[in-house]
Amino acid sequence: MIKMTVFDMAGTTVNEDNVVYKTLRKAINEAGFDFTLNQVLAEGAGKEKLQAIKSVLSVYEGIEDDSLANSIFQNFIKQLETAYDSMEILPQDNAAELFEALKKKGIIVVLNTGYNSQTANSLITKLGWVIGEQIDGLVTASDVSNNRPKPDMILLAMKQFHITDPQEVLKVGDSTIDIEEGRNAGCKFNIGITTGAHTKEQLATVNPDFILDNLLELLPIINNAQ
Repeated sequence: MIKMTVFDMAGTTVNEDNVVYKTLRKAINEAGFDFTLNQVLAEGAGKEKLQAIKSVLSVYEGIEDDSLANSIFQNFIKQLETAYDSMEILPQDNAAELFEALKKKGIIVVLNTGYNSQTANSLITKLGWVIGEQIDGLVTASDVSNNRPKPDMILLAMKQFHITDPQEVLKVGDSTIDIEEGRNAGCKFNIGITTGAHTKEQLATVNPDFILDNLLELLPIINNAQ
């Protein structure tokens, strides 16, 4: 029986037109590089953002430089705050309808994210989401010691809601690292969705249990699992 669903934010439940990764690319390239958005998405999607910067630099340029990565990260945080202040942030299509349907079934809805707490809370405020109303919980990269693909964020969410069996939990996300995170936590189903960072083909490389094109496609999966 499914008791909790854990959703990624950007690209999964939040529609922000990849502004995070566009901003991340801009910040990295301002340090003297010329990465494409696809390169940044391929290596950075779903990760805590400092780690995403380190991954992009390491994989494509062989650079292991914590000082450089931290400098880029500070620039990124400033630029992202400006971008979010000036743009409209919308729920992903059918997110509100899905949350309502899950709550009617008594299923806990938790968001988790590679954002830090300040950014994540700013986003849900702009969306008009309130913890205890539209969603039940929020776990961010700054709430745990180890980030994706480690399962710490999911395990913390389970602890907060007194769930001991990961087979009662689903994970849904738009990047391969979301799938790996859920699998490492032992979730019953680890589900990709094509509305964000990674394509269906990219998601398929990590063998998710399902790949969705729309959030509402999750409901039959849950109904069949109950």
